[in-house]
Amino acid sequence: MTEPILEVEHLKVDFHTDEGTVHAVDDVSLTLTAGEVLAVVGESGSGKTVTAMALLGLNRSPNAVFGGRAMYQDTDLIAASDAQLRKIRGAEIAMIFQDPMTSLNPVQRIGKQIAEQIQAHENLSDGETHDRVVALMERVGIPRAAERARAYPHEFSGGMRQRVMIALALSCSPSVLIADEPTTALDVTIQAQILERLNELKAETNAAIILVTHDLGVVADIADRIAVMYGGRIVEQGTIDEIFYDPQHPYTWGLLGSITRIDRDRGERLPSIAGLPPSLLAPPQGCHFRARCPHEFAKCTEVPDLADRGAGHPDRCWLSTDDKRARREVAPGEIGLATKPDVDGHRADVDAGSVQAAEVGDA
Repeated sequence: MTEPILEVEHLKVDFHTDEGTVHAVDDVSLTLTAGEVLAVVGESGSGKTVTAMALLGLNRSPNAVFGGRAMYQDTDLIAASDAQLRKIRGAEIAMIFQDPMTSLNPVQRIGKQIAEQIQAHENLSDGETHDRVVALMERVGIPRAAERARAYPHEFSGGMRQRVMIALALSCSPSVLIADEPTTALDVTIQAQILERLNELKAETNAAIILVTHDLGVVADIADRIAVMYGGRIVEQGTIDEIFYDPQHPYTWGLLGSITRIDRDRGERLPSIAGLPPSLLAPPQGCHFRARCPHEFAKCTEVPDLADRGAGHPDRCWLSTDDKRARREVAPGEIGLATKPDVDGHRADVDAGSVQAAEVGDA
């Protein structure tokens, strides 16, 4: 087994506010090896971006409290000083931010912004830095790179600005690349180009990538492993095949069910998950998903640990593996389950149309 380049253990992030303490990240553990793509998937507010930013110390503030550790080589990123993080940030661990228009300085030329990061970490002359900038822009597919390096961010399209962000992140050849929603607000053809470019760059540099997204469909062709987050916790984690063909958590079923499938007839509306995400000021007792889950039963008031319950990959659901496999699909082409346990743990018939679990293929 390849040694992990990054190990996150029991990470917790709380924010003290006037309304109370927000438990943004609750006991998150991850590992990442060189050349691997780990997709962190979940809806808005699930803690994905807070987790990513905590690794680089970007959300440190007087009201923030951190727990656990994140070991990069011999450095604990959570306990590291600001000076230590400044040496690592950009040079060894880089981040592609969600919105390039607000991440780039609107009054500085593109080439200068890329050059600034290079010169912060490497002792290069102005000429050598300029050559590096042009080469990076060409590498990510920006045409007429020498000319375009003198342009301002507003002179680029959304897709080209995202390419600039990738070039900026790769400027010092980092070992770990964090891509936070890199395809948000881009049309599907540009999304495909950005993901293809990330895949090519991973193959060229053997960099490890953490891909933060809300869309499981986006990661199907690029990810090696997937961590599904909900309510500040990882609720399921596994390889791409394990998550797509043998999902174990009802929230994962809902995410998979929201993906449009071209191999099925246009039938009824895509299923949605009932209810709203929990408030992390006062999350539900036990499983954070139980208020929205059609399969809730008495034991769900206890906090489920992230463990392998027989499927070969870990999840946070108290149901047995056999029970999950029986419940997540009624028959090919149908969505949902026709049974739900009552408060005593016994099954009771319910309307299959009211259940929001997703059919996920022929598993």
